[in-house]
Amino acid sequence: MNKFWIILSHTYLSKVKSKSFIISTAITLLVIIGLANLPTIIDTFSDDGEERAEQIAVIDESGNYFDLLDENLAAANEQQLEIVPVDESEEDVKQAVQDEEYEGLLVIETDENNLPTGTYYANRISDSGEQLFLQNQLQQLKIAIGTQQSGIDQETLEMIYAPVPFESTQLDETARTSEEMSQARGIVYVMLFVLYMAVIIYGQMIATDVAIEKSSKVMEILVSSASPITHMFAKIFGVALLGLTQVLLFLGVGYFMIRSKMDEIGGEFFEYMGLTNNDVSIYIYAVVFFLLGYFLYATLAAMLGSLVSRIEDVNQLIMPMIMLVMIAFFIAMFGLNAPESTLITVTSFIPFFAPMIMFLRVGMLNVPVWEIVLSFGLLIGTIALLAYIGAKVYSGGVLMYGKSGSLKDFKKAMKLSKKEK
Repeated sequence: MNKFWIILSHTYLSKVKSKSFIISTAITLLVIIGLANLPTIIDTFSDDGEERAEQIAVIDESGNYFDLLDENLAAANEQQLEIVPVDESEEDVKQAVQDEEYEGLLVIETDENNLPTGTYYANRISDSGEQLFLQNQLQQLKIAIGTQQSGIDQETLEMIYAPVPFESTQLDETARTSEEMSQARGIVYVMLFVLYMAVIIYGQMIATDVAIEKSSKVMEILVSSASPITHMFAKIFGVALLGLTQVLLFLGVGYFMIRSKMDEIGGEFFEYMGLTNNDVSIYIYAVVFFLLGYFLYATLAAMLGSLVSRIEDVNQLIMPMIMLVMIAFFIAMFGLNAPESTLITVTSFIPFFAPMIMFLRVGMLNVPVWEIVLSFGLLIGTIALLAYIGAKVYSGGVLMYGKSGSLKDFKKAMKLSKKEK
């Protein structure tokens, strides 16, 4: 057991102190801090720290609609858009728009029904924000004028356009409400993304680390001082602690930065992300499924890494494992909008998909206890079986040198593990 802790601490400390870990962690933390302060950064580099209202030139050929449109804009509380009446010719104003004196030109005319029509000119129509806003304001103006001309009472019109009363009543008292599902969706999404990245990054790190030790012949010394099984699990737990350190740093700094911006973003963000949910079981399930998912794929990665002796062969051999993780992630993304679908229900019992998909179901639905227990049992049983097979393959695989990179080397590694005994 002493050898296990020596290898574990060496794996953890050597990687924590490595320049690549420090630099990548620092860059990621800076990105998180930068994203949290993005509005402040934009304001700092903007002109005089103030945003200038965009001016739209307006030629009102009817002479009746500009004031009404201006009142509508004021009522809409649109601070970043200002309409300016101009008396110049249309061609002169178009040239002024091209010279960027105005953001655009709106020409208001009257149709045969004495209702307003508009033509909008801008250097880039792809910037459609102002265009759509002005179109909506003209539409409201047209409705108001048309209503007045037709003699329809304003109260009658408001009654017609009022939203229809509609209520939803949930008969199943055990089912989660839409508000509860929306709250859970945020924390489920975060956990899925973190597990996806952790498995790919740290699983590949384990496989690569084993391959590096084999290529440098250090493995022969390690195997002579500690059993391959001890070495494999020490490696897995060492990288697990490394990943936990990094993930806690990211989540901690991210949470602190968001908390510091509460006045700007409000509490709605935390409600959407499920951080205000009082159901502690979701967080417990998140931790349990995260750890089980990590150990499942980490054991597989260590086993695959022991089969190669060159770093170049690592990516090729662990590609099937990465594909499994990607498939699970994409199914889970689909399940965020359809958690009760048959695909989600079936795949939640497949061990390689269960850490993501069963957690999704637990977070967003009221899943029967027996289904959770069954999924846990299948997942833990698969980890145990994979650890048993992986330990045997690892025992023989670490002694294999030469060109490798095929799953056919499993048989060869198993034979070597028996000879070692």
